[in-house]
Amino acid sequence: MSRIAIVKGKLADPAGDALVPGTVLIEGDRILATGAVDIPADAQQVDAGGLVVAPGLIDLGVFATDKPAFHFGGITRAALMPDQRAPLDEVGLIREATRAGKPDFWVHPIAAATRGLKGTEMAEMGLMQIAGAKAVGTGRQWIADSGVMLRILSYASGLGLTVIAHAEDGGLSAKAVATSGETATRLGLAHAPACAEAMAIARDIMLARETGAAIHFRLVTTKAGFDLIRAAKAEGLKVSCGISPAYLFLNDQAMTDFRTFARLSPPLRSDADRHASIAAVADGTVDVITSGHDPRGPEDKRLPFADASPGMAGAETLLALSLNLVREGHVSLNRLMTLLSANPAKILGVNAGSFAPGSAADLILVDPDAPWIVDSAKMAASAGNTPFDKVPVQGRARRIMKGGQFF
Repeated sequence: MSRIAIVKGKLADPAGDALVPGTVLIEGDRILATGAVDIPADAQQVDAGGLVVAPGLIDLGVFATDKPAFHFGGITRAALMPDQRAPLDEVGLIREATRAGKPDFWVHPIAAATRGLKGTEMAEMGLMQIAGAKAVGTGRQWIADSGVMLRILSYASGLGLTVIAHAEDGGLSAKAVATSGETATRLGLAHAPACAEAMAIARDIMLARETGAAIHFRLVTTKAGFDLIRAAKAEGLKVSCGISPAYLFLNDQAMTDFRTFARLSPPLRSDADRHASIAAVADGTVDVITSGHDPRGPEDKRLPFADASPGMAGAETLLALSLNLVREGHVSLNRLMTLLSANPAKILGVNAGSFAPGSAADLILVDPDAPWIVDSAKMAASAGNTPFDKVPVQGRARRIMKGGQFF
């Protein structure tokens, strides 16, 4: 079996506290050892040239598989949301999704918790798990019927699957495209109070407590929501949450002039909630940073704001934007890799996202200081709908390895 030794790199081990110089030794498609290791004579040596060597990013919750964007952004695994043209609610669709990235990246389907994502009839979770689903999800919808959500959590718990939930009370947010506040009022947009998020989280935490299920709130974006997550974790419940860079670095003023690239779900929040989001990353309340990659073309975005589809192309900017948290002193680079790789792997139950011996050899070589400018017209993604157009950023994945092979 072939061996590769990546030498002269700085290792960003999610289990460590700081970057350390060292070697990553790979055998076949698995990590054999890291650190100060004896390099076998037959190993092919790859000189990292002082770049950071890190686990490949695991993007927990994308809406499209997008090879060019994933490779540009250093994403080696992506959990595909069930919100597809044909919702991922059948075995055949799950099997097809698992093959979608081969041979370039891994796709881990999130099975629809209910048939057609309609929130009423439970889908066949067990059969979809056998077919390759790594979690079950409500999609971009909140399950309004508490009885249905209770059954989803109970059944998923028995299967050992995490439920990935959308956190917006549908009764408040059904037709809203913005968060209540000065910006929404000035623009005349349909809006919902920010508390719609906390109301949804509060109910689902109570149901998770009742069932003992693991629940992951894909995007939490408000101070009230984070307070509930902190309390649930302190209680010992199996609760986790994620966020995307848009909510860390933009507020609702980005919607000014009806910029539909800033039409997101959930909608952008106040600056106070944005600061609360950064604090939640810094104190460990947030477990995952995800891109929420959802490339949308002109037919979906060049519309009146309320009619435009929500979503942004986020895969290729995920790493660079997240590195701002390191530069600003909120987290270490090692901790960032926990948020981008190790924790998503744990939630999905895959042996990846770490440097532990036997872990999948999915790696990236990163230049954290490489400057570039986000340009919506030149993005690798299948569409350039980013609210960060023309923003200067730093950080690039220079090389990407999946399953022991460089791409």
